[in-house]
Amino acid sequence: MARGGEWRAVVLLLLCTAFPAARSDGSDHKYKVGDPVPLYANKVGPFHNPSETYRYFDLPFCSPGDVKDKSEALGEVLNGDRLVSAPYKLDFLADRESEVICKKQLSKEEVAVFRSAVAKDYYFQMYYDDLPIWGFLGKVDKEGKADPSEYKYYLFKHLHFEIFYNKDRVIEINARTDPSALVDLTEDKEVDVEFVYSAKWKETNIAFEKRMEKYSHSSSLPRHLEIHWFSIINSCVTVLLLTGFLATILMRVLKNDFVKYAHDEEAADDQEETGWKYIHGDVFRFPKYKSLFAAALGSGTQLFTLATFIFLLALVGVFYPYNRGALFTALVVIYALTSGIAGYTAAAFYCQLEGTNWVRNLLLTGGLFCGPLFLTFCFLNTVAIAYHATAALPFGTIVVIFLIWALVTSPLLVLGGIAGKNSKAEFQAPVRTTKYPREIPPLPWYRSTVPQMAMAGFLPFSAIYIELYYIFASVWGHRIYTIYSILFIVFIILLIVTAFITVALTYFQLAAEDHEWWWRSFLCGGSTGLFIYGYCLYYYYARSDMSGFMQTSFFFGYMASVCYAFFLMLGAVGFRASLFFVRHIYRSIKCE
Repeated sequence: MARGGEWRAVVLLLLCTAFPAARSDGSDHKYKVGDPVPLYANKVGPFHNPSETYRYFDLPFCSPGDVKDKSEALGEVLNGDRLVSAPYKLDFLADRESEVICKKQLSKEEVAVFRSAVAKDYYFQMYYDDLPIWGFLGKVDKEGKADPSEYKYYLFKHLHFEIFYNKDRVIEINARTDPSALVDLTEDKEVDVEFVYSAKWKETNIAFEKRMEKYSHSSSLPRHLEIHWFSIINSCVTVLLLTGFLATILMRVLKNDFVKYAHDEEAADDQEETGWKYIHGDVFRFPKYKSLFAAALGSGTQLFTLATFIFLLALVGVFYPYNRGALFTALVVIYALTSGIAGYTAAAFYCQLEGTNWVRNLLLTGGLFCGPLFLTFCFLNTVAIAYHATAALPFGTIVVIFLIWALVTSPLLVLGGIAGKNSKAEFQAPVRTTKYPREIPPLPWYRSTVPQMAMAGFLPFSAIYIELYYIFASVWGHRIYTIYSILFIVFIILLIVTAFITVALTYFQLAAEDHEWWWRSFLCGGSTGLFIYGYCLYYYYARSDMSGFMQTSFFFGYMASVCYAFFLMLGAVGFRASLFFVRHIYRSIKCE
């Protein structure tokens, strides 16, 4: 246990150096009476459009004299966080009653801006001593009014903070609005507003180390856990039944094949071979577009490694709720550091396939995933800039990401490629490949690539679709997801099912004397990514209230990149499983 604790501490230490906002040791969270406690306003935006957020002072709030931007880590900027000093003054243990921030006359234009924000359910987010605060800007009175033109729009002008402390530490903060302190924004006319706030301090026994647990508990409630466990049990039962059924058939058929082929060898030698043994001279014939195939395999292997590391960090507790930008920073850093794996895998496999232009193969490997992702980012960042949203990355952040790519990702990719080229490994084919390929017999339509991909993707998707809703509600909503152990189990099930269904379909393809299984196994393995993108369409139109061009383009743009990553990763898993299976069955028989 001690060794495990040390390892966890090392991981946390490394992550904390990368993410300044992620530190939870509390070394600088002790206060004396009257000490100023850091309070930062973060962003505002429509509640149903999580990607469409704006700077807090883009709305005509009372602004403190000197608005100071908080220095942020890479992940916070990628997350769209833009923290600035807030107009409220909440000193430690200092109660305040109806303290006036400012008196302001809102112009007609400012009234229209606030009214539009209230109509779109705008919320605000702040951080007080690294604790999140949420609240709505106003409310729409629709009671008894059928016609939208009769709706009344109100802005909240009194914010009440309830702060809990334990000795010299801040433990919890809640913000609520005074329902009686409202400003009518319905008409286009100048309005006088007096923005007010109150603060009340209360003592609590909750330890400082446990102050973030309340945010985790929402996803660990018994009814949620029951659904998660039902999801896993449902997946396991489905998977066990189907894989058991397929395994029984496959093993029985293979056993019969082995007995039949052994009997045929003892019988007349001139008897014509049938089935998968018939194509033994073609099954290890290298695929078309082998440079692209090796690049896809390398990229998929890198993404699989990235997913594994992200799960390890999640399981040791790095991604706790409101650890601003931790996941984004981890994705960028780990992707950069694992690019050598993509270079090595792609170059080594390309050389095994007797490829000669390994430099072009490396360039293809480097651009296969990053290229589409970069084009998607360019388009979406342009949209965010047009909307003046916080999702638009500052020029400095783009330069930092470019430097990471130029100074870390690319050199490691090249080094991995050189190591792969020099590995001198040969492709282990248990049987010889003939000089000329056999003709593939005509096959029914359902044995073509697209129907096979549909069959291959459905089973793994059915094992994860219940859990997908919670992940989407967390990434594209405001639900908190912290049950990473369950998610990891679902991920393992996904890998097992993908490998198994791809092996089964590869066998049926070979049994039909179709020896072009290389690309087919990769496409069938990765087809689950296409099903996940199909689920995106269902989630957007049936399960969410997202709207507007910016949110729609962000959702479908970035989910296309995520599903493409799943396609490459699961395609690599499917091909590796099929390659292992094909080598095994052809090693088990004697082929002349």
